Amino acid sequence: SSGINAEWPLRPGMNYRDDDNPFCHVALAVEGCGWTNPDYFPLMVANTLIGNWNRAQGGGRNIPSKFARKIHEMGAGQSFMAFNTCYKDTGLWGIYGVVDPANDGIRPFIMAIQSEFRRLYRSVSPGEIQRAKNLLKTYLLAQCDGTTAVCEDIGRQMLTYGRRIPLAEIDSRIEAVDQQSLKKVMAEYVYDVDPALVALGATEGTPDYGLLRSLMSGPFE
Repeated sequence: SSGINAEWPLRPGMNYRDDDNPFCHVALAVEGCGWTNPDYFPLMVANTLIGNWNRAQGGGRNIPSKFARKIHEMGAGQSFMAFNTCYKDTGLWGIYGVVDPANDGIRPFIMAIQSEFRRLYRSVSPGEIQRAKNLLKTYLLAQCDGTTAVCEDIGRQMLTYGRRIPLAEIDSRIEAVDQQSLKKVMAEYVYDVDPALVALGATEGTPDYGLLRSLMSGPFE
């Protein structure tokens, strides 16, 4: 409604400061693709490459995700989660994180996200991609553990695809993702596009949107 739009105006960079919150919750995303788009699985593999991490979990710097190791070493990040939210003909692809604002930690965290976007375009190894594909297949299979989950999966696929996709077909689509297809989706969906940035909590130190936008068109090669 017009009342809601007046209270929450839609902007590419939205910053809601609340100094009672000890952390900054931030999400940086770009427009993704819909369920049936051929780029869905390459974006899912890219999502899995980034992964998720929480400072409270074990593993520390020995976890497979290079981005997680980088955030762990930075010290300011408390957690992050890559996401790929799809709808009928569009989507949101990006990273949500929780950051300790002490020692100006917000800016380096967001810069690290954009640095990871560039790395996915230019320097991901075949071994990393294969590991991400294996993790993605494991995750998708785990979602169908039990009759209730299988029924939900059938209903979801009928609504989105109009048919039930066999597991063998899903496996082949995931296995078809390689360095070139990953580079293609990063160039199409991430390079030189307007990102959406939302920050909530202790947001002092959040970088200017103009700087974020300029880094989206920086040297990806």
